[in-house]
Amino acid sequence: MNRERYEKIFAAFSKIRVLVVGDLILDQFVWGRVSRISPEAPVPVVEVDRETQYPGGAANVARNLREFTPHTAVLGMIGTDDGAHALKRLLTDEGIQIDGVQQDPDYRTSVKTRIIARHQQLVRVDREQKLRATQAQFDRAIASLDGMLPALDAVIVEDYGKGLIQQGFADEITARVRAAGRLLAIDPNPNNPLNWHGASVMKPNRSEAFAAAGRPPSEPVEPVEKDTALEEVGRILLEKWSCENLLITLGEQGMMLFRPGQSPYHTPTRAKEVFDVSGAGDTAVALFTLALASGASAEEAAEISNHASGIVVGKLGTATVRPAELLRSFSIPEPQ
Repeated sequence: MNRERYEKIFAAFSKIRVLVVGDLILDQFVWGRVSRISPEAPVPVVEVDRETQYPGGAANVARNLREFTPHTAVLGMIGTDDGAHALKRLLTDEGIQIDGVQQDPDYRTSVKTRIIARHQQLVRVDREQKLRATQAQFDRAIASLDGMLPALDAVIVEDYGKGLIQQGFADEITARVRAAGRLLAIDPNPNNPLNWHGASVMKPNRSEAFAAAGRPPSEPVEPVEKDTALEEVGRILLEKWSCENLLITLGEQGMMLFRPGQSPYHTPTRAKEVFDVSGAGDTAVALFTLALASGASAEEAAEISNHASGIVVGKLGTATVRPAELLRSFSIPEPQ
């Protein structure tokens, strides 16, 4: 793929309209430094310098998309607590449409707090509860989807296993998006094994893929093209999920793309340094879907997604990749 081809795909990004459906999370980061051990217990004392908040979970997928297209929306559930107010404000400030977000006073918004010192995560504190959505809430979510679908190019379902994505809801989403002829990408959760069928894209990571295929975990093989266990998992999942594209993210080995009737396509990692892998999968599914919707081939979309993920793991916190960074990774100067 030459420079002209990349520029054509990137130029189309801003026209693509994407809805992200899934579990909305507030990511909090407490940044500080450690200079002593607590006299009360053998643990470090963190002297806090600053605190930051970012949209997390499915909201982080939307945040990654918003860097490239203004036509980004989310559909999900939050509470009416402080975490919900913060998450709504962050999404609105970033220009992400939240008309599809429902608020339930009985639901506690998922909040993940990470304590970081000297570029290392010391501990993560999760405050959350399993969502028990009512039929009325699912009906409202489907009505929101129906209202937005005619104007969309793609829908991404991001399942963080917090309770929103249940089988009946998943079936309704799949049926409606397929009937509308829109691109459907799924980031499945191994702790919530649903019967996905007929999506445009399925994007598990390696461990998730092995779990979904019912195969025991195995150590990665070098070179990846000789990893017979991974290839078997790819074949199993293509048949199980009946998907057009199966993109398995492989961490330091990059990504492997499987498609029916074609040889697997491997793209090696583009990461120069790895500081934080949190949110890397969100970046991967966001850019792969966006590239496909922009007219890229599956191989081109995998390369773009892989470059983007390689950039984001070099940042601390729930980070995104910016258009200028992605262009530079392909040695394409930013337009003046």
